[in-house]
Amino acid sequence: MRSSVSLASGPGFRLDVVTCVDDHRRWSAPEVSDRYRVVLVRRGVFRRMTRGRAVVSDPTMAYIGLPGEEERFAHPAGGDVCTSLSLSPGLWRTLTSAMPLHDGARTSGDSGPAFAAPAFYVDARLDLAHRRVLRAARDGDIAYELPETLMLLLRAALAPATSAGDGAPSHVTAAPTRRTAAGPGAQAGPRGEAPAMTSAQVAGRTHAALTPSQAPRREDAVTASRVAGRKDAGVTLSRAAGRMDAVGIVGAAREAFAADVPETATLTSLAAYLGVSPYTLSRAFTRELGVSLTHYRNRVRVGRALDRLEDGAPSLAELAADLGFADQAHLTRTIRRHVGHTPTAVRRLLGARLP
Repeated sequence: MRSSVSLASGPGFRLDVVTCVDDHRRWSAPEVSDRYRVVLVRRGVFRRMTRGRAVVSDPTMAYIGLPGEEERFAHPAGGDVCTSLSLSPGLWRTLTSAMPLHDGARTSGDSGPAFAAPAFYVDARLDLAHRRVLRAARDGDIAYELPETLMLLLRAALAPATSAGDGAPSHVTAAPTRRTAAGPGAQAGPRGEAPAMTSAQVAGRTHAALTPSQAPRREDAVTASRVAGRKDAGVTLSRAAGRMDAVGIVGAAREAFAADVPETATLTSLAAYLGVSPYTLSRAFTRELGVSLTHYRNRVRVGRALDRLEDGAPSLAELAADLGFADQAHLTRTIRRHVGHTPTAVRRLLGARLP
């Protein structure tokens, strides 16, 4: 069952919170939308099928919906809560017309560029922008603050799907990995990290990482009865759905992180859980998603830290311990690296109040 609550609306846009309590592993009946949409996941994980591609959506992966596009959904891990930003054709053209198309993208007539990849990576900066939009809708200035914050969010969200420029957008960040992994044309990253990939590289790799393999391997096949009732049921079913090549490895690992299964505690335990070597797992993330496994793991932990800070978590030391950081200083450094702000500044930006 799906429900939608309107948070705000203005010239050319509508902001809704969509809650889904479905718990079905099979694909739903086809649905066709009549709107341009940018959908960001606030909580939960689900799968979306469109243009013959299955995408795992969670707080680290959002998607773009186009009018007339057929889509189907599966919820092997339960329900979810999403923010749906619906745009008029006029506003869509305004936001996308100035963005150059990358190779493989197709145009959509008078409505500006369409997209080669149906989903895009949401780093912690974009996550923070998403939260600030929700705060502005809830208790901010609807006439100015909300539209301004919303336009900044949409510009940042749409850029990686359309841009072919040499510079990576601010929310496409590099990850600690080998310096040669990003390929030609990459930008230099912070100390200890690989060069940032260009937006076109990220868009292409995201597309590759989220397209399921079609030929199942016998050794990966498991029945639903074996995983019924398990917290990580969706992960195991993902492994059963296709062979565990690099694409399947990344998808299964992302679902494991979303489900917070115990095996995600270390690289070696996660690799063993997925039935691959640590080297294969690490290489698959950088190659297919455009960020390293270490960076992605920290992105997930930073997202959980933002949840707690938004709720007014009073003790950073306790927060660091709960999320597996070495200490409070480690937590602060990681949040600053991913978000660009200290935990104290994040509290202020989100309007959180200490209990």
